Amino acid sequence: MLNGVVIAAAEEQHNPLIPAWPDIIGALICFIVILFFFWKLVLPRMKKLLDERAEAIEGNIEKADEAQRKAEELLEQYTAQLADARAEAAKIRETARNDGQKIVAEARETATAEAARVTAQAQAQLEAERQTALVQLRGEVGSLAIDLASTVVRESLDEDKRAQAIVDRFLADLEADQQKAGSGN
Repeated sequence: MLNGVVIAAAEEQHNPLIPAWPDIIGALICFIVILFFFWKLVLPRMKKLLDERAEAIEGNIEKADEAQRKAEELLEQYTAQLADARAEAAKIRETARNDGQKIVAEARETATAEAARVTAQAQAQLEAERQTALVQLRGEVGSLAIDLASTVVRESLDEDKRAQAIVDRFLADLEADQQKAGSGN
């Protein structure tokens, strides 16, 4: 039997690379059924899926472009606001600088006025003290002059009017001598 199979196979001489007709027809029918199935069911779904995906991608691109435009607008607004803020800060600094200069000028004026007031008050106080000292000196010089005159003249000059007249005359002579000495220099 084995010999019979070998002999039958040798008689047909069939090429193993070329399939038999029934195999080709069966494969062709399967191919057509699968092609029809793909053509009617799978390809439309794939096309629909790819179209949706393309629309989503285009929508995302449009959204990205819109977001980029908004970001650029916001950047421009931010830059403008920053420039405005910087200008306002410079204006505030300038105002503060001017206010500081005004305050310093007012303080100087106040200090100058206070110094002038204190100087005037000091001069008035000095003048008052000078007058007080002058009055005291006149009284002391007058009593000394009377004592000296009474010892020299040996008379009593206790009378007030007469004593006062002598003191006034003596002081007037002293002032006249000082004025002569002052104008001579």
